[in-house]
Amino acid sequence: MPDIERPRKDEVVAAAELLRDVVVRTPLLAVPGVDDVWIKPEILQPAGSFKVRGVFHRVARMSADSRGRGISTVSAGNTAKALAWAGRYFGVSARSLMPDSAPRTKIEAVEALGGTPVLVPVEEVFAFLKEHRWEQEPYAFVHPWTDRDVMIGHGTLGLEIVEALPEVDTVFVPVGGGGLLGGVGSALKATRPEVRLVAVEPAGCPSLHAAIGAGKPVEVACDTICDGVAVPYITSEVFPLLSDLADESVLVSEDDVRAAIRILATTCGMVAEGSGALALAAAMAMPAERRGCCVCIVTGGSIDLAKLASILQP
Repeated sequence: MPDIERPRKDEVVAAAELLRDVVVRTPLLAVPGVDDVWIKPEILQPAGSFKVRGVFHRVARMSADSRGRGISTVSAGNTAKALAWAGRYFGVSARSLMPDSAPRTKIEAVEALGGTPVLVPVEEVFAFLKEHRWEQEPYAFVHPWTDRDVMIGHGTLGLEIVEALPEVDTVFVPVGGGGLLGGVGSALKATRPEVRLVAVEPAGCPSLHAAIGAGKPVEVACDTICDGVAVPYITSEVFPLLSDLADESVLVSEDDVRAAIRILATTCGMVAEGSGALALAAAMAMPAERRGCCVCIVTGGSIDLAKLASILQP
């Protein structure tokens, strides 16, 4: 597969117009008691995560005939929720291959939105992607990481950040498969190239961090509460883009993620899943003089209640 071409600013601007009446222009909110740390709460989006930006943009740009075949994806949960939401919007079926270990909250949310989750072992999920098995299916497939239309839709986040906070120094972006980093990073660098882009992963699943260290994609073991970013490899076609965009790659501990979830819940009044708290965890771990004025993307809020309760009462 050829390398992914960096999304252009004009493409992201056009996507913002397409999404204007569909997604929420989420606000930037200051973290109480912490100077110059802002969060962008994408948990306020339809279906509860940033994923609706890219997924809806991709589905909207399909031909009616393609959409009419039904749409599909592979997901740990949030992409599947966004796809189900888009499917309901366009009146087409939405099918998502999901790991059978996905949080029950996410599986039930996909069903509530009218989507069809197909649960398989996690190894089967990644085999489906690596072997391009979707090419043998009748559905119109939305790749969560390597589809440029998905990245371009996610890039609208980057435009909103610099418009709302022109003085921003650093943006912390969680990384799973890399679609968010590719989109937001491209928009930021095209608009404010001096903004520092920090790619954030859990220490228990450092796929991009390890790839940057090796100079090529490698496969890593994943053991983390951040199920939304538990992707054990970065694809070869997206790695050059991500490694070029990220000014820094950092890892955060599970304890720091839990602490960030508690801050978001008790101080900001927001429920975030593990991957949704990654960016704030990274910002809180970085010295204030190095992070400067920063924005942390809170990517999603789908967390099982039992897990949330155990984190809030450690």
